[in-house]
Amino acid sequence: MPKMTAVSLFSGAGGLDVGFEKAGFQIVYANEFDHDAACTWCANRPLYNQVMHEGDINVLLPELEQYKGTVDVLFGGPPCQGFSVAGKMDPNDARSELIFTFLKAVQLVQPKFFVMENVKALGTLEKWAAVRNRYISMATELGYSVGYEVFHTAEYGVPQKRDRVIFVGVRNGTPTAFFKEMEKLKCPAPTAREVLLSVGEFGSPENPDTCAAAITLAKRPIMRKSPYAGMLVNGAGRPVDMDGLPPTLPATMGGNKTPIVDQHALNDCEVENWFSEYHKKIVAGKCVPATIEIPKYVRRLTLKEAATIQTFPKDYVFCGARNKQYRQIGNAVPSLFAYKVAKALCTAYHNDLSLE
Repeated sequence: MPKMTAVSLFSGAGGLDVGFEKAGFQIVYANEFDHDAACTWCANRPLYNQVMHEGDINVLLPELEQYKGTVDVLFGGPPCQGFSVAGKMDPNDARSELIFTFLKAVQLVQPKFFVMENVKALGTLEKWAAVRNRYISMATELGYSVGYEVFHTAEYGVPQKRDRVIFVGVRNGTPTAFFKEMEKLKCPAPTAREVLLSVGEFGSPENPDTCAAAITLAKRPIMRKSPYAGMLVNGAGRPVDMDGLPPTLPATMGGNKTPIVDQHALNDCEVENWFSEYHKKIVAGKCVPATIEIPKYVRRLTLKEAATIQTFPKDYVFCGARNKQYRQIGNAVPSLFAYKVAKALCTAYHNDLSLE
């Protein structure tokens, strides 16, 4: 039985790839600029290392001509820093042009479908309306009907507050069926406690302590109604609500922007999170900020925990220094969400894909 085929661009550590592979796609070509991420991609696919082409996609574009008209899907998540509210939102950021490089690849390969992932802001902010319209116009000129939608990945089983925009291009037809299938695939996400307890005991070989960044209280905290919002500590790392969803995992994890875990609250659902107590004391005027000591059982999220929150397989291997591994995880598309995207595509257009 022939497998559905795909080209993966801006592959990173392979979050999208894991999902599409699980849905039955065979990746025939992958590209990633970052060396450590490319090594991670290959380490988890030892039989397909020749598929990964490391380097600048603008230089490697001519290699894609060999796949013209033979590939089912071209997918990828071009760098989002230029569009992200977590960045400078600089319209002149050269990386922002890579979404159009993605379309150059579409033009060369002429897949039946394309799927592009990016940050929520690209799909919602008026600031990027001209960019969206240009992108859709260019894709339309290439012969694709294009639609886009912002998805809350937690509605698809991902234990994280992570919103992403998905652009879908269909060569013969419209993307309407895809978005209808996505609605059918919604399911509840587990809580932070459920996910973190599944990883293994903190400090064990299965879940080693991988972030030594100190946790220090801010003298001028940014207060919000919730202790899990605002900024109670120095840096951008926020405490995790054990009975809720972890915050969006940033690519800047590894230092003081790594989320924070109260180990006692994790182990015992009857124990109030230390930051919740601290927040109440400040609000009530019973505590001057940064004048008490954070207990030692409050610690940073580990690499294994971060990868699990991003729904990577438990045996997935990451390469490079620890901060590089954190970055790969934070940059990734949750593989469970990627699987739902690929599955919706298969269900909606099974007659057009390479299926028997």
